[in-house]
Amino acid sequence: MESLARGGTRWKRFAVVMVPSVAATAAIGVALSQGALAASFSVSGQQFKVTASHLVGEDFVQYGAADTTNSGKDKNKPVAVVGFKSATINDLCQSVVVPVPLIGKMTMKLQAGSQKPVEAKTLYIDADDLHADAEFTNIDIGVDVDKTKTGPSAGDRAKGKYKPGSFAQQADVAVFDNVEQRAWATTAGTFTLKGLHMEVSKGSDAECKLKK
Repeated sequence: MESLARGGTRWKRFAVVMVPSVAATAAIGVALSQGALAASFSVSGQQFKVTASHLVGEDFVQYGAADTTNSGKDKNKPVAVVGFKSATINDLCQSVVVPVPLIGKMTMKLQAGSQKPVEAKTLYIDADDLHADAEFTNIDIGVDVDKTKTGPSAGDRAKGKYKPGSFAQQADVAVFDNVEQRAWATTAGTFTLKGLHMEVSKGSDAECKLKK
């Protein structure tokens, strides 16, 4: 950013992302079972942009990892993985520019959460750039990643994308305002979007706007 059900139902396969240091690329599908994340996958090699006016997440965790692509000179992408057991998001915008035969560049943009917040469960975002105003409640910095309450995603554990016992930070609650980020991938157990609007346009002018 999943079987996409419109108008606020769940996406079990989706191409959306968002959140802090956080942060899915159009065309990435993630199989899920009973709300648990599936095994890891190779990212597309294309970043996407995400903006949100307000995000509140419970049981926040952040740790370093690497995403892998199947093409390009640098196949291993360093990322900061941010996870939440649950999160609500206001004014979500996610866009990705993709090359399309006979057309050239095409922008796919998703927007939701303007009236009622987007809701996500077991959310993980792989990002390499984030700008936001942040506030943490009961934060622990320097925790063993395997001892955090939320812990690494099942995919990261299965594919060895992070180093066991390495640095992590966690907090009971994380609040992010004016979120702007670039991400490589996102996964979630459920993603509920009320008032979802998808727009496809030629070129890259319709992308979500980043100020930074």
